[in-house]
Amino acid sequence: MPLTLADATAAGDGEQDYLWTLNFGPQHPATHTTLRLILKLDGERVVDAIPDLGYLHSGFEKIGEHLDYNQYVTVTDRMNYISPMANNVAWHHAVENLLGIELTPRCKYIRTIIAELARISDHLLSTGAIGLDTGAFTFFLYAFYQREKIYDIFESLCGARFTNSYTRVGGVMHDITPVTITKIREFVSDFPRTVDDMERLLNRNRIFVDRTKNVGLLSKQDAINRSTSGPVARASGVTRDLRKDEPYLAYDDFDFQVCCSNAGDCFARYYVRMAEMRESLKIVEQAVENIPAGPVNVGVDERTTLPSKEQVYQTIEGTITHFELVMANRGFEVPVEESYAAVEAPNGELGFYLVGDGSDVAYRARCRPPSYIHFALFPELIRGHTLSDVVAVLGSLNIIAAELDR
Repeated sequence: MPLTLADATAAGDGEQDYLWTLNFGPQHPATHTTLRLILKLDGERVVDAIPDLGYLHSGFEKIGEHLDYNQYVTVTDRMNYISPMANNVAWHHAVENLLGIELTPRCKYIRTIIAELARISDHLLSTGAIGLDTGAFTFFLYAFYQREKIYDIFESLCGARFTNSYTRVGGVMHDITPVTITKIREFVSDFPRTVDDMERLLNRNRIFVDRTKNVGLLSKQDAINRSTSGPVARASGVTRDLRKDEPYLAYDDFDFQVCCSNAGDCFARYYVRMAEMRESLKIVEQAVENIPAGPVNVGVDERTTLPSKEQVYQTIEGTITHFELVMANRGFEVPVEESYAAVEAPNGELGFYLVGDGSDVAYRARCRPPSYIHFALFPELIRGHTLSDVVAVLGSLNIIAAELDR
């Protein structure tokens, strides 16, 4: 049986004869990124864990004070690089909230589609990785095959598979094409069978269940007190989802459920992600079949969205607008105000706090990443469990270090 919290605390206070110190990472097959944990062990039992950050620090927030509101989208790709499209949407959602820009209906639907495809992609990697770490290699292959299909969709949409940089202030890089819509429809048709196969492989697998049920327990009260969000919070019974509670983009138009559990363990966090993929697929299907006609970007005359190359090369208005938006000391009309806006990213609430000073560059660009909040939970979740449980708990939190060290 796992040690109680009192037992673990007593061991940490020096009542044990000796404790081992073990470095888990920063290079370890089960971290999936550059993470380091300093573990204190009593034999195989984890007495304490100290997360050590900073191995992927890139100064993302400071860069936000030097790049304009369109340029910075390339930086958001490198934060949670498992679902860069969701980061793109989050950044420009915050920028447009600061600038008071209302998107076109078509743009809202396109952004909703790519955000939900990014959620599916993120959950496939998260669940596939926790399956791999606990010995389910076949499950991992099922997940990654479907992620390749999503990469193909993104490539047909914007020309990039991984670091997409797709959104723009007031719109997107390119309108969605019939080729992309065909690929999305094929994915919507095929993906449910894969999810069925994945669940048959793992949901009742005795080894996986034994390694994840009643491991890394997080109560509903602790989830609220520690500001968790996303699947981690919903797996502990916190029924909060920004898509429902504070609707943005076109989420008000779609029928979908918020997936929750009351167990609060590693298995519940895995299962919530599996259920969320089905709900995201429902949103994508509804959106792609009902996408509105019309422009995808805010009008050129308003001089807020970068015009397309055709407009720049063929019209004087497009040329002037492009000049106004990219030249130093011109750009957007930014109010001297502060603003915070967030989206329901795959890992939880991803928000940006922006301070405008009238220039085309933010005075302050502060990120609220879910991984940073959730990594702080790890010591509490792992105390009293065994060393082999570290990979299960870490995988269930889906920590991305580039999002930590921003």
